[in-house]
Amino acid sequence: MVIVDPGADRENIDLFEIPDRHPIDRLLRRVPVRERTLAAPPPGSALRVVRGDDGLPVVGRTLHYLRWGPAEMVDRYRRYGPVSVSRALGVDHVFVTGPEAVDEVIGKRRNDFGQGWDYYIGSFFGRGLLLLEFDEHMFHRRIMQQAFTRDRLEAHLAHLAPVVDAAIARWVPGTERTVRLYPTIKDLTLEIAAETFMGVHAGPERKRLGAAFLDCTHAALALIRRPVPGSAWRAGLRGRAVLEEYFTRMIPAKRASDGSDFFSALCHARTEDGAVFSDADVVNHMIFLIMAAHDTTTTTATTVAYYLGRHPDWQRRVRAEALALAEATDGAPTIADLDRLRDLDLVIKECLRLVPPVPGLVRRAVRDTEIAGHFVPAGVQVDVSYGMNHLLPELWTRPQRFDPERFAESRREDKSHRLAWMPFGAGAHKCIGMHFGMFEVKAVIAAMVRDYEWRVPDDYLMPWGFTTIPFPRDGAPMSLRRR
Repeated sequence: MVIVDPGADRENIDLFEIPDRHPIDRLLRRVPVRERTLAAPPPGSALRVVRGDDGLPVVGRTLHYLRWGPAEMVDRYRRYGPVSVSRALGVDHVFVTGPEAVDEVIGKRRNDFGQGWDYYIGSFFGRGLLLLEFDEHMFHRRIMQQAFTRDRLEAHLAHLAPVVDAAIARWVPGTERTVRLYPTIKDLTLEIAAETFMGVHAGPERKRLGAAFLDCTHAALALIRRPVPGSAWRAGLRGRAVLEEYFTRMIPAKRASDGSDFFSALCHARTEDGAVFSDADVVNHMIFLIMAAHDTTTTTATTVAYYLGRHPDWQRRVRAEALALAEATDGAPTIADLDRLRDLDLVIKECLRLVPPVPGLVRRAVRDTEIAGHFVPAGVQVDVSYGMNHLLPELWTRPQRFDPERFAESRREDKSHRLAWMPFGAGAHKCIGMHFGMFEVKAVIAAMVRDYEWRVPDDYLMPWGFTTIPFPRDGAPMSLRRR
């Protein structure tokens, strides 16, 4: 059971305990808990039935999660253990938390579970790598890895660094300014995605494509899942059509070029035995990659900036090594240069522990199976909340504290279990772009600490909202002072 240390810093209390600061919180806390069970095991089986609750009519516990995120999952873990059930929009959802139960889904019984993302993002990001299964997924992943080699990443980093430096230098035209950091960083990561992934420079085309990506992303959690006029779903479908038309139109030129962007790399990717992507494959993978790249980086960079604002000692440490690197580096930093930012690496890993940008994954039981001794029938959706592993006191010392040194070589608490820390997922579907994502966040934060200082007021707590990716509801306002 997760117990919050009463002497802990209160900056992370909402990640562990259901808050009671807002009328919405108090209203949701009063929703009666109606017990629910999943299908009974076959006669004679020693497996247990999955227990849980129904929550609100129709939407189940969806609003609770959108409001409370990990605190909702901590509460479920306390009440029901690592496997529980709830029902939303007529669909049973089995929630899986804790390293051993998670391992059964993504490791020991992986072939019992297919991907379950189609309901959420299939209409907008269909045939992306995350939505492929089994042998087909491995085939596509093997080709795509040719676009993520170290040489390719070095070339992308060389393009990325000057874009980051120039954009961040423009954030504060005077000596000090309050910036809504989340949307500001989101604009930057879209700019990076356009430059690095697509080779598209500033102008109307980039704005049009950026708007189309945002429409697709926002549509994924739409309650009205029909193309009704004015609906987010319809806007998402239009956005998908815009992206398909652009990438399809550009493929001949990309295949004929020797460009260094990801788009060109996917067009030229070829395995040793000659396997390549079709035009349709390239289009589908590009649309998914850009969505995955800019949203996750935005959340992680915002989280890092927030904690550096709350912990000025760590901000000073990160700044010192970033300035030392800038003095020693001639031009854009290399991968080896960024690897030397030890303190920044520790901070990013701790922020990924506390607020993983993708805190779980969705699977579907393809046959009758079991999880942690519980019977799970075929066809049931399984929500794997692996971000909960980051918060368990049996795996981490005082997990509610911001403590980057827990990742230092002398401690390595992330080695307490091989699934204790998994912000990039694990197993066959582990994020293929995780190294690029880390380099991008390092480049953004290093540029920020070189140019600015900032401090988060002691009474300010980030009001996290939770959808497929966590985000600050207030846009994360921060006062940046130019150094």
